[in-house]
Amino acid sequence: MWFKNLQIYRLPAPWAFTPEQLEEALAPHSFTPASSNELLRQGWDRPRPNGGLVHVVNKQMLILLGTEKKLLPNTVINQVAKARAAELEEAQGFAPGKKAMKELKERVADELLPRAFSIRSNVWTWIDPVNGWLVVDAASPAKADEVIKLLLKAVDKLPLESLRVQRSPVGVMTEWLQADDAPAGFTVDMDTELRATGESKAAVRYVRHTLEPEEIRRHIAAGKQCTRLAMTWDSKISFVLTESLAIKAVKALDVISEKESSTKNDEERFDGDFMLMTGELAKLMADVVEALGGEAKA
Repeated sequence: MWFKNLQIYRLPAPWAFTPEQLEEALAPHSFTPASSNELLRQGWDRPRPNGGLVHVVNKQMLILLGTEKKLLPNTVINQVAKARAAELEEAQGFAPGKKAMKELKERVADELLPRAFSIRSNVWTWIDPVNGWLVVDAASPAKADEVIKLLLKAVDKLPLESLRVQRSPVGVMTEWLQADDAPAGFTVDMDTELRATGESKAAVRYVRHTLEPEEIRRHIAAGKQCTRLAMTWDSKISFVLTESLAIKAVKALDVISEKESSTKNDEERFDGDFMLMTGELAKLMADVVEALGGEAKA
């Protein structure tokens, strides 16, 4: 398994909370399927079949937030409510008022909910207590915030902080493009976004396109700064660094894929891949932080 997007947080290193303590904290908030009259249900689920709520490999912890959401579009509710309102108007001789219409929609929603389709989704979180990383595999900060909110609810006084660095990712990425030079261990790839800082909000985006240094410098001279930059680390992992310090579109390259476990046992393969991923991503994140001037201390 490989995380696709890294929303990165900091824990004390080392973090002394044991997997057993975390399991105990998550247990009261474990996932159970939504009842017939619930629109949404969230809880901690088992990362591996027949396992616990905390999966541990080489001191690295993996947890899973499960979400079940019922699909009940407003358009469906409105359509049924409109038909009911027409029946009422015919029976009583006048159309339902605003308040009656609101109550009618609420009754329709309650009636339709047990028959609504359910969508199940999962968000993975990796905790590295040795190096003090907590990483949510989520494309958006809002999705990561859902996980963190429920984790804080389960773990009392969780010493979690956002990752902060000495230098602005936007400023540093712009400097790399201006100089046509990546930091040691990194190469710049063919995707980037440059955005104006003024009121115009003008933006230019390159997708699988060679970044011509002079052309890029003209955009920078015109007041644009880099907000997204595709890079490769140590010839092993390609990714996109964003202005918010998220690492997206993570992909293990062939040099890593060839190392992945060839065993036929699913459990061993899963654990081998997880151990390989956490080892490489911990080094990647440390190098990204260093390239951005190191961590900002409170």
